[in-house]
Amino acid sequence: MADPRSLTLADFPVQRPVTTRWSDNDMYGHLNNAVYYELFDSAINGWQAEHLTIDPMTDPTQGVVAESSCAFYAEVAFPTPLVVGIRVVRLGTSSVTYQLGLFVDPERGPAPDPGIKALGHWVHVEIDAVSRRPTPIPAHLRELMQAAVPEA
Repeated sequence: MADPRSLTLADFPVQRPVTTRWSDNDMYGHLNNAVYYELFDSAINGWQAEHLTIDPMTDPTQGVVAESSCAFYAEVAFPTPLVVGIRVVRLGTSSVTYQLGLFVDPERGPAPDPGIKALGHWVHVEIDAVSRRPTPIPAHLRELMQAAVPEA
């Protein structure tokens, strides 16, 4: 794989603006590490909710995070407007692996700053809501996920 620091927002088929808060900054003046995970989780779930009717309380299946990580490349801080790029790098029978790029929003940012700030790795496993065991990803959700697979 090429150096992930060379990724640009154009490498991510889905792009979600995200908002930070003053309280997201830590004592060093940049976003606390845990906030990156919140932004990634909100980007994925917001994207799905925007395109599908999902009710985690009544749906027969649920997507749960089985694995996550984040590589930090450059600091960002509130109030810089940000965008999370989403792409699917593996779509299995019952799981999906996302890469999530955090960038300064090119449309709302104070100055051009195209470099990737962080790269997240996120694995969702679809489980049966009752048995809590892995189950195939429903067709409507799989179709949406396929829209985030980069073109070869």
